[in-house]
Amino acid sequence: MIAAGQAADGLLAVSQAMRHDMAVLGLPEAGIRVHHTGVDLDRFGARDRAAAKAAYGVAGPLVVSLGALIPRKGHDIVVSAMASLPAATLLIAGEGPARAALTAQIATLGLTDRVRLLGSVRHDDLPALLGAADVMALASASEGLANAWVEALACGTPIVITGAGGAAEVVTERAFGRITERSASAFAEAIGDVLANPPSAQDVRRGAERFTWAANTAALYDHLAGLVSARR
Repeated sequence: MIAAGQAADGLLAVSQAMRHDMAVLGLPEAGIRVHHTGVDLDRFGARDRAAAKAAYGVAGPLVVSLGALIPRKGHDIVVSAMASLPAATLLIAGEGPARAALTAQIATLGLTDRVRLLGSVRHDDLPALLGAADVMALASASEGLANAWVEALACGTPIVITGAGGAAEVVTERAFGRITERSASAFAEAIGDVLANPPSAQDVRRGAERFTWAANTAALYDHLAGLVSARR
């Protein structure tokens, strides 16, 4: 893989953090262009949060977490954080080998009435789920620049995430959420802070407006056109 990258005319990274990591591996940093993900701002948008919550049988504060049920995503950390957030409900969308362990953890902590594993959720259904949430929390050990971060912001939902990957390139204003340590206590504190000081959905959505499909398409075309032109 490294040999192929070194021979390539150009490379793409989804964040500045990934660009740095690629360079550390020995890929030519000058040839790596940062190409941020795009989000469909028409599909992912703010909605009536109370009505969206009601569809999931939730009335109070709602935290949502998205991603495969694998250790790297840190769902267990967010589950543990819920023990310190007694008024909140957590819905986890995703499937994977950690389901049994998470199910046991939820039972051990006595959270079966407030933490639910939704299993796989269709991408078409994510706007409704994210639009229902007061916070989207993801305790990843590593990421590039997660689509879930940007999709949540587009829905007007602030995010609480670790400093993994391009986190600092997404959470550039307090309205967009919090970057915190990868521990249950840190996540409980950060989620509680957002719930106690909720930003407006309009302010949160501004965080996604830098990641449009139009900008994504234009940047990719410019990158590829430049590579073709250099070969002529």
